[in-house]
Amino acid sequence: MSEKVDYFDNETRLEGIFYPAENKNSPVVLVVPTYAGRDEFTLGKAQKLNDLGYSGFAVDMYGEAKTGSTPEENLALMQAVLGDREMLQRRMLLALKTATEKAGVENSRSAAIGFCFGGLCCLDLARTGSDVGGVVSFHGIFTPPVGSSNNTDGTITAKVLALHGNDDPMVPHESVNSLANELTAAKADWQIHAYGNTTHAFTNPTANSPNDGMAFSESADRRSWKTMSDFLAEVFA
Repeated sequence: MSEKVDYFDNETRLEGIFYPAENKNSPVVLVVPTYAGRDEFTLGKAQKLNDLGYSGFAVDMYGEAKTGSTPEENLALMQAVLGDREMLQRRMLLALKTATEKAGVENSRSAAIGFCFGGLCCLDLARTGSDVGGVVSFHGIFTPPVGSSNNTDGTITAKVLALHGNDDPMVPHESVNSLANELTAAKADWQIHAYGNTTHAFTNPTANSPNDGMAFSESADRRSWKTMSDFLAEVFA
């Protein structure tokens, strides 16, 4: 049974959906949505975490559980948050606090996974210096913020896994190298997995715009979820 959980960023009501694991006090994993908002894709991934023995928490980054119905609406919603990285990081920390309190676990028994825009959000959670156990970016954007409002010494303590389509036009090879250099400088325990002949949105079965660099890949989807599963097992060992 899922449960709606309200939490607040100042006056903005954020609406998470909590999928408790069968075993009480199991690790909890945030699921951060694409630019479309906390949609059925996000809820499905949060629920699927139960199969791995974890509680899932679907994150609302926009407030009031807003979702876009067109690419233009999606972009507008995303840009409103992406344009304020301090707010973005704050909302990720609020989601983490809410989820761990709901699950009754310490931050070390938590992780965050995100897709596209959500991948960037997860990387930003790590960039805050949060003591979340680990973060996973699926075909995420790697662009770092200009500075960080929450991390004084720049050290990243969370384990980091980035799952990336090698032919993703939104994340050129230079961005991949920059992320590797950034994470190394931050003394992070990091991995970047690149899937050949794979573009953006490779986990989304509805993605079918190869000319725009967005297409579902059954093999990359399957392999990346298995890699994530192994990563989480190590984080929570």
